[in-house]
Amino acid sequence: MKKVLILFLLLTLALHVDAQETYDVLLRAKAASAAGKTDEAARILSEADRTDLRILLERSEVFISKGDYQSAITDLNSANALKPGSGDFGLSRIYALKKEAATSMYHLSSCLRSPFRKSEREIMLEPAFASIENSPEWRSFWKEAKFSAYEKSIAEVEYYCSSGKKEEAESVSSMLGREYPGTEGSQYAAALVSLTGLKYSDALRQLSALVASYPGNERYLRLLAGAQEASGNAAGASVTWSALIESGVADARLFVSRAGCYLKTGETDRARNDIRRFLELYPGDSEALRLAGKIEGAAGDNLAAIALYTDNLKLHPDDPQCFTDRGDAYFMAKSWALAADDYSMALDLSPGNGNAWLNKGISLINTGKKDDACNDFRMALKLGNKKAAEYISANCLR
Repeated sequence: MKKVLILFLLLTLALHVDAQETYDVLLRAKAASAAGKTDEAARILSEADRTDLRILLERSEVFISKGDYQSAITDLNSANALKPGSGDFGLSRIYALKKEAATSMYHLSSCLRSPFRKSEREIMLEPAFASIENSPEWRSFWKEAKFSAYEKSIAEVEYYCSSGKKEEAESVSSMLGREYPGTEGSQYAAALVSLTGLKYSDALRQLSALVASYPGNERYLRLLAGAQEASGNAAGASVTWSALIESGVADARLFVSRAGCYLKTGETDRARNDIRRFLELYPGDSEALRLAGKIEGAAGDNLAAIALYTDNLKLHPDDPQCFTDRGDAYFMAKSWALAADDYSMALDLSPGNGNAWLNKGISLINTGKKDDACNDFRMALKLGNKKAAEYISANCLR
């Protein structure tokens, strides 16, 4: 019995290690591909386990971006051999790009009969099909109903919510609730309507129920994390982002999202680990560098924060927020002249920032430039920053 238990533990450990290796490979390949290094991305994926479905599908995307359709077709056929239907949507896209409409529609039909079925919205928004949308095969394909009234109604709710049409979304969602009570789709539609209407308590209840019924569902977990953050529950959101990461969703930006939550809950070490992991993959990402600076500032290392903001400025010299970020760090350090200079640069690029005008004025007051500071306070007040009135009253009225 003891030997069986040991073998089971060893097998479980091996599977976990393999899964982690695949996850890391996917993250590295996606980062290389995003940087335009498609040859490197293909190499990273080719050195991994080629019998892994996710590796095959990701490498096919790299080959498509390179225009190497034959290699992509080979990978997608291998994916279909592992799990029937998994490669068909990719194949339909490739044959559309090759303007082989009949073959494209054959694979799209296979996709819709498989567990990897795509929604009508996903198909219609796929750019590859633009090259065959006027073909007889494309028109013939859509003559027959491909999606049920139930599916079309869910798609309508998604569209209305994304377009900000709350009343229309609520009307279709209510109809779904009446005609398909208790179904996954009706619950999902109701949650979307709640989110769009900023009814976070309702959305959290609905999404928590969906996640409980469909654990590991990426869409529901993402929506739940977003609702938790929007409602101010950063601790809950960090747990949900962790669930997505631990489920193997190979999206490095999840680490940025979780780091932001850890920053809000005061867990700066965890936040720092997450943002560093992301920056190892995407070293020039402006959002991540900005968050890394905030994390260092919250941890009490203002010099490290300034260094990160400076790096961000070098990479994005036309972004006013980068100047504002470093100006804020100098402001906290009471380096008034340096803060004023950065706020000036930010305002040259984006003069509508009332808070930057106020902080620039405060910085100038502290360097003895009272007249210039008063001009800045008046600009801040004009832009709606009510705090500026106090500084005008204290420094600018004679």
